[in-house]
Amino acid sequence: MRRFKTFLVLSLLTAALFSCGGEKKEESAQKADSAPTAAKAPAAKKKIIVFFGNSLTAGYGLDDPSQGFAGLIQKRIDSLGLQYKVVNAGVSGETTSGGNSRIDWLLKQPLDVFVLELGGNDGLRGIPVSETRKNLQAILDKVKAKYPDAKRVLAGMQIPPNMGQKYATEFKDVYADLAKKNDITLIPFLLEGVGGESKLNQADGIHPTAEGHKILAENVWIRIKDLL
Repeated sequence: MRRFKTFLVLSLLTAALFSCGGEKKEESAQKADSAPTAAKAPAAKKKIIVFFGNSLTAGYGLDDPSQGFAGLIQKRIDSLGLQYKVVNAGVSGETTSGGNSRIDWLLKQPLDVFVLELGGNDGLRGIPVSETRKNLQAILDKVKAKYPDAKRVLAGMQIPPNMGQKYATEFKDVYADLAKKNDITLIPFLLEGVGGESKLNQADGIHPTAEGHKILAENVWIRIKDLL
């Protein structure tokens, strides 16, 4: 009788252990089945906006380059939850000739929107307008050839008439002519509302302050927001 009771207790314990093990296996299987649904979906790949220009794009003279108009555009994009990353490809002192030489290296990286801001240094140096026009067109052509689906934007520039009114007028007209010829978006005058305003420019009277760049950012955003 005692042996029978002992056998009965051992049988019940064994059954209980197998039961617990089965429940744990079933629970583990349920967790495994639900794991894929709990995993986060991969983040969407951001498109690239390249700002290709000179010291204006580079944010020359600012304590923090992100205070420049290109950096402010990135902040606006982020606040709206748009999937774009801004690449600041501004080089201080760059001319259209220098940009034409540099663009081949830049185009090794993919891009979706290309904003061309060059020519101001050409005007300040009195470089022939025909040369500026040729270089800007060459840059636009290279971008289109490498990335035909990329949206191109041209930032217009103007210069004071100290080089002569004829030169200043021809220089200004280059941007509108190229935008029309290439059927691309034009920012009529990047420095609209800032150029010539001493309180919005640094001591050199050429490069905008942080407050000035906020206005530049608005001038750009108005023209590119629909492209995004």
